[in-house]
Amino acid sequence: MNIILASSSPRRRELLSRITQNFDVKISDFDENSINFQGDFGGYVKELSYNKAMDIAKNISEEALVIGADTIVSLDHKVLGKPSDEEEAINMIKALSGRTHEVYSGITVIKTPELTTLSDFAMTSIKFSQLSDEEILNYVKTKEPLDKAGAYGIQGLAGVFVEEIHGCYYNVVGLPLNKLKKLIDTLTLK
Repeated sequence: MNIILASSSPRRRELLSRITQNFDVKISDFDENSINFQGDFGGYVKELSYNKAMDIAKNISEEALVIGADTIVSLDHKVLGKPSDEEEAINMIKALSGRTHEVYSGITVIKTPELTTLSDFAMTSIKFSQLSDEEILNYVKTKEPLDKAGAYGIQGLAGVFVEEIHGCYYNVVGLPLNKLKKLIDTLTLK
């Protein structure tokens, strides 16, 4: 069965290749800003992942599995998305410094052409060490945080900031593999 990843993320491509080598990438045009956060982080990332997957799935007539995903960082009951610039990245990382935050990823798998849908989410708790202004500035200068929710990538240079992790590591990278494999297995057995 054809598998399609509805994401431009190279990290998600790399992670999906641990489940299957045979997949295509079709980038969703869904506008994430069209969904308003209503206070439920799990529901929010599931809705975002569903809309990204459906944006691709609705145009596929053959049998396939379309995977959509979205990841956010939560601190003080607020969503930290991707920073718009270096200043916002600095402020986000300063806010995370020495504190615990949560990372949520929603995943949706849609089987076409009937559009059978399964969605789930994962939550991982992360504690950062106390960071100096110099550490934060040096990290932001690398440009690594600019395309990542919460302004950091655990799989990259910011991995040294992580003092504790509780939950799925791959969720923090952007694709909770265990949950995704279960969704894929459920839909392919139907």
